[in-house]
Amino acid sequence: MSTPAAEPRRMRLNGLHHVTLISADLARTVAFYRDVLGLTLLREGSNDDDPGARHFWFGDAAGTPGTLVSFLEYPAMPEGSVGRGSTHHLAFAVGSAAEQDAWRDWLTAKNVPCTESLSRGGLRSLYFRDPDGHVLEIAVPA
Repeated sequence: MSTPAAEPRRMRLNGLHHVTLISADLARTVAFYRDVLGLTLLREGSNDDDPGARHFWFGDAAGTPGTLVSFLEYPAMPEGSVGRGSTHHLAFAVGSAAEQDAWRDWLTAKNVPCTESLSRGGLRSLYFRDPDGHVLEIAVPA
């Protein structure tokens, strides 16, 4: 007796659209993500769910899903704690080890403390923090 063919799945995820983080000061966030990391500030507005909170979007110049990082501004929110339910880090991709090395030099010149490049299971990773303490990574295949 044969088993009937499985019905094709109608729902699927196509990839990452955006990540949203919390910021205490969006002016400081803009100075870092636009002026240091080179992301485009795509939109400045308020949060649809909390109109009292400012909501800024960064990404590539076209606003391509998968490049988008947004920030909600909550100046009075207490510091977060690391644990389940928190974000560990956000990783950006670059095309080569030489480009990653250039990023390390750039970040160091901008007084952004960062690690040396570390070999991490198929990736070569460089870690640093944004002004709110979010851990960021610049990754390239090893």
